[in-house]
Amino acid sequence: MRISNDIKYIGVNDHKVDLFEGQYVVPNGMAYNSYAIIDEKIAIMDTVDKNFTHEWLDNIQQTLDGRKPDYLVVQHMEPDHSANIANFLRVYPDAVVVSSAKAFAMMKNFFGTDYADRRIVVGEGDTLSLGKHVLTFVTAPMVHWPEVIVTYDSYDKVLFSADGFGKFGALDVEEDWACEARRYYIGIVGKYGPQVQALLKKAAGLDIQIICPLHGPILTENLGYYINLYDIWSSYRVESEGIVIAYTSVYGNTKAAVELLAEKLKEKGCPKVVVNDLARCDMAEAVEDAFRYGKLVLATTTYNADIFPFMKEFIHHLTERNFQGRTIGLIENGSWAPMAAKIMKNMLAGSKNLHFTDTTVKILSALNDDSRAQIEAMANELCRDYLAQQDETANKNDMTALFDIGYGLYVVTSNDGKKDNGLIVNTVTQVTNTPNRVAVTINKENYSHHVIKQTGKMNVNCLTTDAPFSVFEAFGFRSGRTVDKFANCEPLRSDNGLVFLPRYINSFMSLKVEQYIDFDTHGMFICSITEARVISDAETMSYTYYLNNVKPKPQTEGKKGYVCKICGWVYEGDNLPDDIVCPLCKHGAADFEPIE
Repeated sequence: MRISNDIKYIGVNDHKVDLFEGQYVVPNGMAYNSYAIIDEKIAIMDTVDKNFTHEWLDNIQQTLDGRKPDYLVVQHMEPDHSANIANFLRVYPDAVVVSSAKAFAMMKNFFGTDYADRRIVVGEGDTLSLGKHVLTFVTAPMVHWPEVIVTYDSYDKVLFSADGFGKFGALDVEEDWACEARRYYIGIVGKYGPQVQALLKKAAGLDIQIICPLHGPILTENLGYYINLYDIWSSYRVESEGIVIAYTSVYGNTKAAVELLAEKLKEKGCPKVVVNDLARCDMAEAVEDAFRYGKLVLATTTYNADIFPFMKEFIHHLTERNFQGRTIGLIENGSWAPMAAKIMKNMLAGSKNLHFTDTTVKILSALNDDSRAQIEAMANELCRDYLAQQDETANKNDMTALFDIGYGLYVVTSNDGKKDNGLIVNTVTQVTNTPNRVAVTINKENYSHHVIKQTGKMNVNCLTTDAPFSVFEAFGFRSGRTVDKFANCEPLRSDNGLVFLPRYINSFMSLKVEQYIDFDTHGMFICSITEARVISDAETMSYTYYLNNVKPKPQTEGKKGYVCKICGWVYEGDNLPDDIVCPLCKHGAADFEPIE
């Protein structure tokens, strides 16, 4: 396989493996990827599993056509990628190993030598010239081992991403990338979200056209799709709307409760209900589902004054992978002393930002009128936002939405007749209540100001404290004149035809402009309310909460100048210009502060 004119694929497919890493079912096998960069000098990128030594060496020999490699770059020391280091060096005694210091220490453990006489130790930002191809090494500790490096080829703009962007499955089998990449990521890398986030930030500064992982297909098109999924997974955000029910059942009574709840959830508009019998399903897929969707119901029996073993294993899988930021419902069953709900909640006590439903379903052996009513109540709680999002079930005149207005942060959506638009504002105020009037102030430089002045309508989405920084990047740092902020999604719409956000809001209001006041640099729109929906009772994000908990800490180490308090952009210089405008968030000098 040719990656570019100079980069060739020399990896192998494994259809004999049944359990990857001794635990993950891989019905479509596994790919162990390796690459050859052929220039004035030749670099081989990683080796393969021990069961494919000769096939891999044959691939090298055939690809190089008589030439010999100069370097072996070892990005990751896990044996499925490093097992053939010693074999390679015996065949090519003049080759030099290029890797991190920690990797060479591991080689000593694996092979009895750290190759001190034929090695190049590389760290962050180090380079290796092959001729026109110059390799830059980027450290990626704990993604997902401590010695990992990734490599960027600036000539062909290729990122050799080690285990990043990998997936289960051999390359000669076609299957959906996201499904098996998600299961791979969450199962193997999921614990290390902060470290993956750090690597993504480094990668954002590179012009990447091709991603070459150590497992799975080479990614050459729509790279934003894959990078966005990795950003979602590594920041533990919700990927898809839906509810997962994970259960164990001994005699079928807990299963009956789960089936009733699933039916109720579907009736109330839940877009996707996933049910996993933990005693029979692929545990890795059940864990994948829990991380993919935003809500999870755990249903199990009290067992030996504890909980059923498969449920205990499942919760352990969640907590050891930093499960967080989800809504949890609990169903317990017990004939004389039900205590499963208490035990499950205690097991999740260390997980961050979990919201438990007010309703806990208690089954005493079998369903009765009380437990059926509890299931109904839990379904109503879990589907409150879905009910509010659907035209036929929404209360569109819920003026308690006004209670969510404070000195908060909002996404104002509009439409210019061709595409939807949105921007972040922090100036939304209720000015009267008889009749209800809301004032929204927008900087005239923002494209949304122009659109709303022409159309006379907007939606105000009240953001909640679980909104990630990516929301502010999407709606606050780019102009709707040049960017389609709702590309590649199917947005929800209110009666006025405008978008409202599917998540990260507790309410929205559709506004009709009744009066406009010109404030020189800004315009104030005085509006009536044509529709108001409350989506959830989640806490509104205040401006202070955003600054303290959401906005990334600016990278100011070693820099002298001023930093934007809104987005963290740094202006380096002794004096801040009075007329400065932040190139990211468009805020002026008043929102800059000196770097301490």
